[in-house]
Amino acid sequence: MSADAVEPRNAAPPGPSLPEFAQTLGHPRPLWMLFMTEFWERFAFYGMRWALALYIVAQFHGGDASGEAPASKLYGAYLALVYAAALFGGYVADRVIGYQRSILLGAVVMAVGLFLIVVPNEHVFKIGLATVIAGNGLFKPNISTMVGKLYAPGDGRRDSGFTLFYMGINAGALIAPIFTGWLAENLFGGSPDMPAYKAVFIASGIGMVISLVWFWFGRRQLQGIGRPPEEEAGTRASAGKVLGVAIGVLASIPLVYFLLAIDASVLQGILTALFVALCVLILREGFSNGAVARDKAIAMLIIFVFNVLFWCFFEQAGSSFNFLAQNIVERRFGDWVFPVGWFQSVNSLAIITLAPVIAWIWVKMGPANPSIPRKFGLGIIFNGLAFLLLMFALTRLVDPQTLKIPFWTLFMVYVIQSVGELCLSPIGLSMVTKLAPVRLVGFGMGGWFLSTAIGNNLSGIFASHVSGEAGMSVASALSGYTFGFWVLVGSGAFLFLVAPLIQKLMHGVK
Repeated sequence: MSADAVEPRNAAPPGPSLPEFAQTLGHPRPLWMLFMTEFWERFAFYGMRWALALYIVAQFHGGDASGEAPASKLYGAYLALVYAAALFGGYVADRVIGYQRSILLGAVVMAVGLFLIVVPNEHVFKIGLATVIAGNGLFKPNISTMVGKLYAPGDGRRDSGFTLFYMGINAGALIAPIFTGWLAENLFGGSPDMPAYKAVFIASGIGMVISLVWFWFGRRQLQGIGRPPEEEAGTRASAGKVLGVAIGVLASIPLVYFLLAIDASVLQGILTALFVALCVLILREGFSNGAVARDKAIAMLIIFVFNVLFWCFFEQAGSSFNFLAQNIVERRFGDWVFPVGWFQSVNSLAIITLAPVIAWIWVKMGPANPSIPRKFGLGIIFNGLAFLLLMFALTRLVDPQTLKIPFWTLFMVYVIQSVGELCLSPIGLSMVTKLAPVRLVGFGMGGWFLSTAIGNNLSGIFASHVSGEAGMSVASALSGYTFGFWVLVGSGAFLFLVAPLIQKLMHGVK
């Protein structure tokens, strides 16, 4: 899983007129409806994610390995814009049409985009990706906010409710690559050597339609939670607002298409400029509010920089790790070949298995529990250790006849990275709410998402260098992953060492 698995636990609390919800398994019944809505949306998102870069090479570059670098860049740009779009979706829900309608509209737009991707035309494919991005911006940040609105302020079940919701995300992300990977090799004439990616995108589109239908019929359980403020007050919201947002979303698709089509380095400049401008606003507010607010803002922005580094190298799953699995990992077990897409499920399996263990370790450590900066440092170091394993495999474990590395090595890379994710990712948004200037918490959230977006775009650029101009080889993979190891372990160790200074700037925030 990636940063999108981190759900904000600080969503605005509902007002005093919180309905009396029926309870199921100790939680408001609508939680389970939102759980399944998110399950199917994540099924759609992760069901197609593993196939994107592989499909681009196969369909638009004739299967030539020279297409790996541009495919990785497009994949990184796609993920980056998914996170950037979330900045606008939250605003639309808060100020214009409410959360329920934002989720419904976003689901419709995403489903259309997923079915457009099926068309084997490069321009239509990019339009489909742009459409998915526009819809995801409305859907993703708002459904998690709905979970927070089910609980009254101070309700002790709130964190466990988000934990259950988080399990829905991971369950969808676990099952989707397995199911769609099997379909790709067994429908429309697909095989392990040439999967039928059309089946992947169709299945993902159907998953998104199920998510839409599930929420459409289940939203009555919410009893008005998530409707626009004027409607909650008894005044019907104008249909014109929904139409206006829909037109705005449609108008944004050509812009997103343009951002996907430009060179990844240009997109990087645009995202970085936005991030710098946002950081300047946060710093100005922090300085104007006194020394404590200033120090907290500085600490938060330092963490953002390390967040960029983490996701730059973590998010290789859909790009360079896919090409590694396809070309250099031994996936054959007798007559059966382990599908490339199934590797994408290892992260979710590890998260589901290890999350309770990591949480128990933090509790068991008590006062010795690492600070936020040191947890970030540990996350980056574990990410680096995954690259160390790849370095070892690519230097010592390559079969001289097949030029492949053992299956278990890539499997364990995903497991080790998952440990790093569990050290870093769950505390990100919570940290922002505690460190951002009071009047600019929303901008702080924007900084978190933008830093993640920048990291994802850089991940595509890095993956393109790992593949090189002629496609991935043992030598190019070793060179790229060696660079990743030293950057990650060096920056993680540095952060771990300077953590006391950053913690001092945080003025007691834990």
